[in-house]
Amino acid sequence: MNIYVDSSFLVAVYLSDTHSPGALRRIAQRPQIWLTPFHKVEMMHAIAQNVYRGDLTQGTAEKIRKGFVGDCESGVWSLTEMPAGVFESAAALALRHVSRIGGRTLDTLHVASAIELKAQHFWTFDERQAKLAKAAGLKVS
Repeated sequence: MNIYVDSSFLVAVYLSDTHSPGALRRIAQRPQIWLTPFHKVEMMHAIAQNVYRGDLTQGTAEKIRKGFVGDCESGVWSLTEMPAGVFESAAALALRHVSRIGGRTLDTLHVASAIELKAQHFWTFDERQAKLAKAAGLKVS
């Protein structure tokens, strides 16, 4: 089974929050999980935001960043480029669903990436993104 995760799931793996135990339990099964350059940007942004808010020290942030990079290099995540049709797909999702259920650009980009990568499942802790993914026909958990 191949899986696409959004930023809320990925961040919960590395930065402790209420969703972390569930995220860690799921990845412990070693499923194939797609990771794109967009995920990397979102992860670096989340780490930096936590430093900015004072939730992490610079030293702790660097350890988290190194752990993430190490996991990318060791194959924890299935690295892939952004799918070729992702922006067209995201625009189509926005036209079809966002006026009815809401959503942000990053939501449509994640859902479109999952569709274009032919992910079998979409894992998220973001309710708005889950609605969009379900509306687009993805299996969400």
